This record gives sequence, C-alpha cells and structure tokens, in this order.
Amino acid sequence: MVNLLVVAAALLLPPAALPDPGRTSAPASLNGMRVAQVRIQQHIVIRVPRPDAIRRISAPAAPLPPIAWVEKDSDKCVQMNRLAGAAITRSDSVDLVMAGGKRIRAKLGKECPALDFYSGFYVKPTKDGMVCAKRDTFRSRAGGECQIKSFRTLIPER
Repeated sequence: MVNLLVVAAALLLPPAALPDPGRTSAPASLNGMRVAQVRIQQHIVIRVPRPDAIRRISAPAAPLPPIAWVEKDSDKCVQMNRLAGAAITRSDSVDLVMAGGKRIRAKLGKECPALDFYSGFYVKPTKDGMVCAKRDTFRSRAGGECQIKSFRTLIPER
C-alpha cells in the first residue's frame, strides 16, 4: 500500500520535479519522499484450441456439408471498417467476411498465391476508408505484397 501511495504522489508532481530516467544514480529524494519510475504494460493473449483438443472435449458432431459459393459482380471498393475476417479457400483469392455475414472474394491473380496469406495480412488505411481493386494491396505478415485485381460478391449456391 505504501508503494502505491508513493507512486500516486509521484504522478501528481510536476514533470520538472521528477528525476531524469536516464540517470543511473539512486532515485531522487523530494522532501524526504523517494520517487521511482513505474512502467505498466498490458498483454492480451488469445488462445485458440487445436481442433484435436476440441474433439476430445465435446461429443463428435456430424460435419456440416461444404458450402459452394457462386461469384457475382461486385463494387470496385469495400468499406474497410466493415471487414470482420478472412478465409483462404482458393489459391488465387482471399475471401473477406464482412460485418453482417456478407462475403466478398478479393481476386489476387496468378502471380500472387493466396497461400502466402494463411498467417494473416495487413491492409494500409486510406483517406477514404475504402479498400479498392486495382488500387490497394494486401501485405502478408511474411512481407509479400499483392495488388487486389477485383472483388466478387459470394452467394451460397442453392
């Protein structure tokens, strides 16, 4: 409790009264109060269970039939803030899951295999808040970069 009060008191002091963090000498003393530097760090860890671990915990369920998607015409751009997730289902494209469940396929072309994006990718924010075909690129976490050739809306085949 005393250490917490010292830290709280140090936080209330003007910056000029605090010791220089670059100094290697003992902490400064102000009117008999010792002052120390505190660094608070926060880490968030998201654990994803392995598929075999899930099977051991839960009862086996019948597998869902695969969904066949039909490609339809789409807009040239999608709103960046509507992106909710991504999946790699083909070697030449990345399927984008939008907020609300809509799916859009970003076609990358043959010279840029989608397998490079299995570990995730980055999209550079733009001033207009849109990701556009023939303008923007996906950058893989491994360092590769691919231009988006076109977008196609995906609709489940009936």
